[in-house]
Amino acid sequence: MYKNIEKKTKLELKDLVEYQKGQVVSKTLVQNDAVSMTIFSFDKDEEISTHASGGDAMVTVLEGTGRFTVGGDEFILTAGETLIMPKDIPHAVFGIEPFKMQLIVSF
Repeated sequence: MYKNIEKKTKLELKDLVEYQKGQVVSKTLVQNDAVSMTIFSFDKDEEISTHASGGDAMVTVLEGTGRFTVGGDEFILTAGETLIMPKDIPHAVFGIEPFKMQLIVSF
């Protein structure tokens, strides 16, 4: 079920992906028919453009600050804050500064 991750090891999720200049970097940790979990890093001013998901998406910012636009509403999240982006509602993510997040999508 888990991949790209050590089992029986204490982890800091934010350390699983590094920042790369001018890029969004992702590492998938779980992917199956019920759930996916991915860790992302965003460089400043990088984004994932507007799209919709086939499942409810929960994001938790691990480090830095990101802007999330969900169905036209804007949310600024910092480390430790979480947002639910409902299924089929268009959303986008933007790096106000370099930031890392955990994304869990349940289908």
